[in-house]
Amino acid sequence: MTLAGVIATWFGSGRLPGAPGTWGSLAALPCAALLVWLGGWPLLLIASVAVFLLGTWASERHARQLRRKDPGEIVVDEVAGQWLVLLPLPLDPLAYLLGFIAFRAFDIGKPWPVSLADRAVGGGLGIMLDDVVAAAYALAACALLSFLTGWPYVL
Repeated sequence: MTLAGVIATWFGSGRLPGAPGTWGSLAALPCAALLVWLGGWPLLLIASVAVFLLGTWASERHARQLRRKDPGEIVVDEVAGQWLVLLPLPLDPLAYLLGFIAFRAFDIGKPWPVSLADRAVGGGLGIMLDDVVAAAYALAACALLSFLTGWPYVL
């Protein structure tokens, strides 16, 4: 597999059977926890931006190599989106579970404008962008839950 393929499939997690996006989001969780443990949310933010940029390149190349618009095995977009959702959450298994569920719900459900980004933007940027928009919805849902319950956000 090429370097672009390794990155696009997030080290092969997108090739696991069943729901590749869910596998990619799950694979993102321990990486995020390690980054937060090492450098807090600022390191996770830097890594999220880096993964988005690198993922845009890798997704474009890998999709072109497979001759498909948005192959399911490309899950680096889920990694970038999942990490963005985790940014303000405490380093806590329950918080990470909440962030995971919220992100998957909006990524799978694709409410507007997630669906618009999914349809209107092509190439590597299009593959990555809808997950960032889904992450914004998931962040808002987690913020609302935090406000209603008093559960602390990190930021």
